[in-house]
Amino acid sequence: MNLKVILEASEEGGFTVTVPSLPGCISEGESREEAIRNIREAIELYLESVDDDQPCASNAEFMELAL
Repeated sequence: MNLKVILEASEEGGFTVTVPSLPGCISEGESREEAIRNIREAIELYLESVDDDQPCASNAEFMELAL
C-alpha cells in the first residue's frame, strides 16, 4: 500500500508528518528519518483500529485488496 504523507519542518525543531487520506493520523520526529519511522507505526496502528471498529453483520464478508 502506498500513501502520500506531508513532511513539514516544525518551528520548534524536528518534523511533523501527516497523512491526508487518514484523518487525524499524525506523528513527529527529531529528524526526517525518525519522523518517517514514527508515521509508519502510526499508520499501522491507525489501520488496525479501523479494522477493530467496524461492526460485523452476520452476512459480512471480509476481503483484502492490494492497492
